[in-house]
Amino acid sequence: MKLYNNSNKKELASLIGSNVRYYRNLYNLNHKEQITQAALAEMIGVSTGLIGTLESEKQMVSVPVLWNISQVLDIRMDQLFEDTKIK
Repeated sequence: MKLYNNSNKKELASLIGSNVRYYRNLYNLNHKEQITQAALAEMIGVSTGLIGTLESEKQMVSVPVLWNISQVLDIRMDQLFEDTKIK
């Protein structure tokens, strides 16, 4: 089991950010309506800048924000924490 702490917080932010970007792009491939960073931000009530810094793997966000992102993108929240390296 891998535990996260202050020394590897950046690694977790990178993992979550890349997964958010991946699943948003996957959603856009599979649906007629496109969800931009700005649209996602508006849907969940945060700034576009927050989504941008999250997807650029520089920002950690709260669990409620991650929950809202997962709901909009129609994925399970735990998928944002998967380290698949296949993407």
